Amino acid sequence: MRITCPYCGPRDAQEFTVLGDATLIRPNTPIDQPLDDAMLTVWHDYVYLRDNPAGAHKEHWYHHGGCHQWLVVTRDVRTHEIADTIAASVRALPEVAQ
Repeated sequence: MRITCPYCGPRDAQEFTVLGDATLIRPNTPIDQPLDDAMLTVWHDYVYLRDNPAGAHKEHWYHHGGCHQWLVVTRDVRTHEIADTIAASVRALPEVAQ
């Protein structure tokens, strides 16, 4: 599999390390309030529960064998075909869930 790094160009996938799902949104927890049961459930789901999608999916990848940048790779998890690669630092971040 070849991944096109926005900084280094096309590279072999062995130069990269995949972190995982790039669509997760970290729960917004007020720092000055204790966690109630509902918020503990939200955090449990965020940390431990993952979907197993079939088809296109956004993932975080780290280019350890090159420029040491984080990327967001859109990859079909069934065929490993890569549709898009962008730098994680420039992608539009989703709204934070309240």
